[in-house]
Amino acid sequence: PQVTHVMVWAEYGFSSNLRLADFASERTVFATHEGGELLTAEHGFPVRLVVPHLYAWKGPKWVRGIEYMTADRRGFWEERGYHNIGDPWREQRYSYQEEPGEGPEL
Repeated sequence: PQVTHVMVWAEYGFSSNLRLADFASERTVFATHEGGELLTAEHGFPVRLVVPHLYAWKGPKWVRGIEYMTADRRGFWEERGYHNIGDPWREQRYSYQEEPGEGPEL
């Protein structure tokens, strides 16, 4: 009941943190196919997370695990200056655009 965020782990050390509400959204899916065909390695085979309401870096390719967290922690791209939430409708691209409370300390 204390879970607030998830970290989705992928190959090559990639990870993406998500608020639990974004991860559990009806629009968020784990994809294994596109257009009836298995994903190619280039597009994330065997499984890719798709979070259509957030920027693409929030949906890692080659998913290997999910960590449920009781506090937010920055993922791979967020540690390198990308916005912690990544809402394209609010143009949340870079960490310098974050408002107080939108992410853990850098």
